[in-house]
Amino acid sequence: MEPYNGVLVAACEFIKDQLYFITLRTPIKPKSTSNTHYFCIDDELVYENFFSDFGPLNLAMLFRYCIKLNRKRKVASQSNKKIVHYTTIEPQKRVNAAYLIASYAILYLKKTPEEAFKALVEGLQPPFIPFRDASSGVSVFHVTLLDCLQAVYKAYHLGFFNFDDFDVDEYEHYERVENGDLNWIVPQKFLAFCGPHAITKIENGYPLHSPESYFNYFRKNNVSTVIRLNKKIYDSSRFTNCGFHHRDLFFVDGSTPSDAILKQFLALSESVPDAIAVHCKAGLGRTGSLIGCYIMKHYHFNVMEAIAWIRICRPGSIIGHQQQWLKEKEQQMWYCGNKYREAVYGSSSKFPVHNYGIYSKRLKEISDRVGMESIRNELLHYPDSITKILFKVDTMKIEDKSEVDGIKKHSLNKEKQAISSIKDVKNQNSLLTQGDHLNQIKMLRRKPRSSTIPMNSMLRTGRIKENVTEKESESPLKVTKVVDKVSTTALSKRGTRSVISRSNARPSLGVTTRISKNSIN
Repeated sequence: MEPYNGVLVAACEFIKDQLYFITLRTPIKPKSTSNTHYFCIDDELVYENFFSDFGPLNLAMLFRYCIKLNRKRKVASQSNKKIVHYTTIEPQKRVNAAYLIASYAILYLKKTPEEAFKALVEGLQPPFIPFRDASSGVSVFHVTLLDCLQAVYKAYHLGFFNFDDFDVDEYEHYERVENGDLNWIVPQKFLAFCGPHAITKIENGYPLHSPESYFNYFRKNNVSTVIRLNKKIYDSSRFTNCGFHHRDLFFVDGSTPSDAILKQFLALSESVPDAIAVHCKAGLGRTGSLIGCYIMKHYHFNVMEAIAWIRICRPGSIIGHQQQWLKEKEQQMWYCGNKYREAVYGSSSKFPVHNYGIYSKRLKEISDRVGMESIRNELLHYPDSITKILFKVDTMKIEDKSEVDGIKKHSLNKEKQAISSIKDVKNQNSLLTQGDHLNQIKMLRRKPRSSTIPMNSMLRTGRIKENVTEKESESPLKVTKVVDKVSTTALSKRGTRSVISRSNARPSLGVTTRISKNSIN
């Protein structure tokens, strides 16, 4: 039978007779049997887009998927059941689902990115479409599924995250606009966040936070320095008078930094032993671009892996021609990184590995007990094996149709690049900048959303009090659990509401179409 006829479009085996990933043409849910358990996350773990972007799903969603699948595997092992993760033929949902199970294979099945990706593309499989940026124009730069898997692999082995020690509630709480709109990118080093304003208030339905709103969180997480990339909206003395260092490295919203600014950013980052909070207007484009250079220099990520990792941590980061600028800086960052490691560590192949990843529960417990200063020397180690891991990933070559198409579009579409650049200039001269547009979209996400509505209209849960008093606006924000009634803005304590969409309806047990064991094996 022709593979693309009927219900089953494609099937992949990750663990023989135990774990499978399949693509179905029909929206009907297959019914679990006595020896096979089917599950789907397409309407549960949903990417919240800015424009035409659709993934990859963020780190908290990857964590929740891994926990879910580990639990299912444990139950299935006791009942001898096969587990089948199924998805739809719809390209955007399919590539996000593939990203989750392949990342799981890397983290828990000890697969390399090449092995995990091969399992997905072997045989007559529909190609996986590449991810795109959060711009509103034509996309001319593509991050592929394989790029994302390589980013997860490198970040995991470098200690950027550890799901055995990961506070998912903290991640999901503080990424919300009403709670600060911030995300950790590099452990104990870089925190990206939305630019503060003069006072805490609600403006056109969007929550704005004063510098004081961040003080408690910054102090608890050893953030000593704030770098501002956008024009002055608040007085920097608000930070400096309270013990924080503050530095301005302004460049135009939606643009790329000069070589002088890049050099200053890297020098400052390397001279500060503590964590650095970086912001522009939305904390996405300019912020992600400079942090991306640091990651390429100090961890030997290639440009696609750096972009992929930053977007996994903070979706929507690095936009439009900022991607091409990063590509142009890739070789320079690698060269400078080699020189830096030779000077500091005595070897260009000596890479730092973090003992505690981002959102580490253990690190918070230790630092609360003995202080960060006393354990600073224990945050990093330098294993010889990491060099082989980093460079092995760099040499992987897999013929992926979507990747080839992305490269062709990028190299042959000069006219579209020119049009995109013109749009960028127009945006810079308009009243609403790129950062303004992105912030407006984030504001809309605070409304309740349902998994039954289209992806491009998915909105974030939670509401904001509309009448904030002056006393409230100038005091450090207090976090309350996000419930269905009105909630206040806060940063000092975590809430528990997840941004993940969950359907209240139980899965349908009665279906007219089933998938037999023979279809999977």
